[in-house]
Amino acid sequence: MGFAGPIDPLTGTPAARFGLYVHFPYCVSKCPYCDFAVAVVREVPEERYARAVLTELDARLAADPSLRERPLESLFLGGGTPSLWHPRWVAHVLEGVAARLRVAPDAEVSLEANPSLADAERFAGYRAAGVNRLSLGMQSFQAETLQALGREHTGPQAVAAYEMARRADFPVVSMDFIYGVHGQSRAQVEEDARQAVALAPEHLSTYALTVEREVLAVATPLSRQLDAGTLALPPDETVVEMAQTLRDVYADGGLLRYEISNHARPGLGSRHNALYWTGGEYLALGVGATGMLLTSAPGAPPQGYRYVNPRGSGAYLRAVEEGSALTAASREDLGAQELFEERLSMGLRLRSGVDWEAVCARYGQSPEPRRAEVARLVKHGLARLEGARLVLTDAGADVHSAICARLL
Repeated sequence: MGFAGPIDPLTGTPAARFGLYVHFPYCVSKCPYCDFAVAVVREVPEERYARAVLTELDARLAADPSLRERPLESLFLGGGTPSLWHPRWVAHVLEGVAARLRVAPDAEVSLEANPSLADAERFAGYRAAGVNRLSLGMQSFQAETLQALGREHTGPQAVAAYEMARRADFPVVSMDFIYGVHGQSRAQVEEDARQAVALAPEHLSTYALTVEREVLAVATPLSRQLDAGTLALPPDETVVEMAQTLRDVYADGGLLRYEISNHARPGLGSRHNALYWTGGEYLALGVGATGMLLTSAPGAPPQGYRYVNPRGSGAYLRAVEEGSALTAASREDLGAQELFEERLSMGLRLRSGVDWEAVCARYGQSPEPRRAEVARLVKHGLARLEGARLVLTDAGADVHSAICARLL
């Protein structure tokens, strides 16, 4: 299932240019490291929520009818636990989107699933509804690591979920993993990687467990334990070694690193996530969802805005049903400076790099004050220049945030 759509000229990466994210906030329990907008409820309001996200979409399209004419190239149902949503309501939402927007014939349609809730009939229902990319939140196959992360599934259940996904005939199956967990060894990380590769997925996302307390939306049980000194994450040098181990195992298995935390078989990278990394636009619906749209006319200085929906499920549903969905969302206007910083920093996450001088030109920034820093990065082995593109090396990718701070 390759991608024949647009290639971002500044990174050379296949990426959707206009996408839609639907956030499903409901979970059976909340993981101790999670600060996403989630709600643990006894009974999920499946029908009410499905109707609410389509009502919000109607309101956003009424405010900007031009969005109806743009080809929608990716749709991502994330959470929370979207696999709690019955397939008939997922189908209702997808059909509702298709009735309102110009969905591209080869659009990527992703859904996140929890292995503890894997069900063959449910997976078949999602596939029949039009989902063509399933993302399984494995996190680990190791009992100790899963327990540390507060996950309810076991390693064998994770494998069974993957096998169900294969039987449901999803063209692309992705798996998510976490490393750098308290109590986790490098050997356990390597075993997770080898077991993941042996299953032959098309895509793997693997993230270091980080708890940046200053940017958390809400305090989490894990952040409070770290603050209290009752547990500690592995030292940075150990986490870097774990990351190198993962890269080596994945590469040997034919999964190429195309972004700092993502590996895929050729042509099967996440087009929706690449939209974020390449400055694409996206609508977002649902509790706590974040969208970003541009408002500048062709040839005018770039500008746009980012909006964030209410994080509480009750507040969100009331706002939508009372007709105040747009006013309930917070809004941040984005000028050329903000868009430049995001475009450059996100582009540098990609292993294809970014045409940094072209980014400067597009957003009205001079490359001259940054030229010496680019040369320094190359000299010290943190980056290389491939034609016009600045590409971080593995060593540079490990300190991506620090490099961006110097360039911006």
